[in-house]
Amino acid sequence: MTVTGRGADAVPKRSSPASGTRRVPPGPPFWAGPSLFKKLATDRLGMMTLAATYGDAARLSIGPKTLYFFNHPDHAKHVLADNSGNYHKGVGLVQARRAIGDGLLTSEGDLWRKQRRMIQPVFQNKRISQQAGVIATEAANLVDRLRAHAGGQPVDVVQEMTSLSLGVLGRTLLDADLGAFSSIGHSFEAVQDQAMFELVTLSKVPMWVPLPKQLRFRRARGELQRIVDHLVADRLARSGDGGDDVVSRLIASTRQEADPRVGRQRMRDELVTLLLAGHETTASTLSWTFYLIDRHPEVRERLHAEAVEVLGDRLPAYEDLHRLKYTAMVVEEVMRLYPPVWMLPREAQGDDEIGGYRVPAGSDVLISPYTLHRHPAFWDAPDRFDPDRFDPDRPTGRPRYAYIPFGAGPRFCVGNHLGMMEATFVIAMVARDLRLAGVPGHRVVPEPMLSLRVRGGLPMSVHSATGTRVPRPRAGSRQGGE
Repeated sequence: MTVTGRGADAVPKRSSPASGTRRVPPGPPFWAGPSLFKKLATDRLGMMTLAATYGDAARLSIGPKTLYFFNHPDHAKHVLADNSGNYHKGVGLVQARRAIGDGLLTSEGDLWRKQRRMIQPVFQNKRISQQAGVIATEAANLVDRLRAHAGGQPVDVVQEMTSLSLGVLGRTLLDADLGAFSSIGHSFEAVQDQAMFELVTLSKVPMWVPLPKQLRFRRARGELQRIVDHLVADRLARSGDGGDDVVSRLIASTRQEADPRVGRQRMRDELVTLLLAGHETTASTLSWTFYLIDRHPEVRERLHAEAVEVLGDRLPAYEDLHRLKYTAMVVEEVMRLYPPVWMLPREAQGDDEIGGYRVPAGSDVLISPYTLHRHPAFWDAPDRFDPDRFDPDRPTGRPRYAYIPFGAGPRFCVGNHLGMMEATFVIAMVARDLRLAGVPGHRVVPEPMLSLRVRGGLPMSVHSATGTRVPRPRAGSRQGGE
């Protein structure tokens, strides 16, 4: 789960570049603009990889836009943490605001701080630990659904992980059954398509232009607003605004708005953002995990052995998280290779200097976890899938900001603990009972949208992990402990 969160009021630090440091980063020549624009539209990961070939800093000129790409842990630390007050959300997310509104993902300043204060208590460790049973039950239901397909036709793992993550989101944060809204997945497809369209066109195409993509988005946006309005009405009918879930907190918060219409729209924007960010990133991480462990049988076997040893035939409990050590290492390595948030765009509010290069006010600055996590100076064999590199007992000497799957600084993902628990439990339970195998000949391609997902789904066949049927975990069996 990725929802931006914690932080204080940061004051921009003004840099005064020395006379010898007002350099411009290297990059493709200006006449390469059309090819860069094509990459922006069709191959965004390729554009990030191309930028990295110029070193730890690059300058990409695309029509009226100049993008400053920085790819060193020190650069990420400066932009995302040390001088975060000088950097607002940038290209892509600015344009996405037209698609998803002013939720926690795209808002700035006082509005963002107000939203963060409202949602932060929902993610406190004590409350998250109390959700372990809910997540374990949802994971057991997923295993049952998958087991029903054993020996039959392949299932779309992306679709299954999306359904799972929506179920977890609804029960843990919203106190709602999102399974009742079958259109929600398709609606978010249209929203993400529109957000990327806004990025490529720099929001120059009016929303009223009746392009098929925009018509589909407007229908999807209306459907999502209908869903969140239903969630709010249902909460008011059941319990008023005295609950501790996100919907109840939003109801109480937006009632403080002087203009009720502003309050209703803000509530809609925040719920749409939470629905999107709260399920998309976890579903993507889980999908990439099952793809990678199928390609590495030795990893799958270690996952299975650990799950059998730690869990036996029961559901996992919160206390099992520290015992599922290798499973957590696998999740971390998956997020290194396929970080759910593949790009962190920012816009410089004032002149700055990064790595000795001048960054003028108004510049678009890109930090890409996708390329940073593959930087050869900080990762041995960076393209190799190797969970052991995250063994907590193995010293690495690696800089803190060489690995930022949940972002960094004030806008560090507030839902990281919930997302890690969900991923760890799901992977352990599936690996214990089942083996998912890729369909021969199916090409798996990453698709960088608002998150880094698998393009077009991930068909996989379902088999027993051991060749014999594993019984469903007992919900009443002892949980946790030695």
